[in-house]
Amino acid sequence: MKKLILPFIFVAIIVGLFEQSKAKPNIYILSAAVAVFMYGMMQLTSKVPSKKEEDEKDIDDDE
Repeated sequence: MKKLILPFIFVAIIVGLFEQSKAKPNIYILSAAVAVFMYGMMQLTSKVPSKKEEDEKDIDDDE
């Protein structure tokens, strides 16, 4: 899954930067690039456990 998301994120970054460098950028293309980037980052970070959950597990183990 991670191998599929990373290319989409990089393409969104490249498209967004390219579109932003134009004299008159298209706001819809920029919005779509940001949306794809944010969705991809959300998918990647959903797999990483939060630090708060790790702290709660440590506290439960001590008791």
